Amino acid sequence: MLVRDNHEDTMLHLAGRLAPRIKLDLVPGAALQMQLYVLSCKKWRNKYRPCLRRAKNKSGETPAMVFTREHEKLVEEGQKWMKDTANSCTIVVALIVTVVFAAAITVPGGSDNTGLPIFSKKTAFIAFAVSDAISLFTSTTSLLMFLSILTSRCAESDFLYVLPKRLIIGLSTLFLSITTMMVAFSATLYLSFGHDKLWILIPVAVLASLLVTSFVSLQFPLLVDLISTTYGPGIFGKQNDRPFY
Repeated sequence: MLVRDNHEDTMLHLAGRLAPRIKLDLVPGAALQMQLYVLSCKKWRNKYRPCLRRAKNKSGETPAMVFTREHEKLVEEGQKWMKDTANSCTIVVALIVTVVFAAAITVPGGSDNTGLPIFSKKTAFIAFAVSDAISLFTSTTSLLMFLSILTSRCAESDFLYVLPKRLIIGLSTLFLSITTMMVAFSATLYLSFGHDKLWILIPVAVLASLLVTSFVSLQFPLLVDLISTTYGPGIFGKQNDRPFY
């Protein structure tokens, strides 16, 4: 026998209702709030018998219909937050792709008569080549991830695993591309103006490290929250991307 209240709501109907705003504010970002709600309803869904998923209340609504109605505004806010974040990062990544690609075809110091780079045997040139290639590949990957978010349908179930996964990959590769880009920039300055003087490399490396550190300190907390809520045990156990309802 199903346990219902005066409105014929089951436990899954009640689990699908939106929590008070004071509870929502405990989770940063509308997308992470939506992720928590989808995970919570999956937990309740797995706890009770399958017949509860199809049960209707007095209004003729199933638990999935109640969830969709109650969270319609939150889905819109989460979609806006996701796409605004992806759009902002896309601009940065596009600039990085342009810079590192131009650096790859503009070899520091030029080439000799045979077409080989003049500094090809120097350690700094190898560091430049490797870091520039890594920056190009990671920034391109990051750009593809952010573009996939911008073109995503942003359905309710996507907030559980699909969208956070893409954002995690995009931010992680963005951090790596910025770091390697600064390594390539420092190596280029050393090759062009250092004249084998190590003391010139030190202030350049320090300034590059400050830039990378400042960017990571601003965005790293978001990445940690995404990883912990998507791949960590969280408050409801390990997540997966099984269909919702």
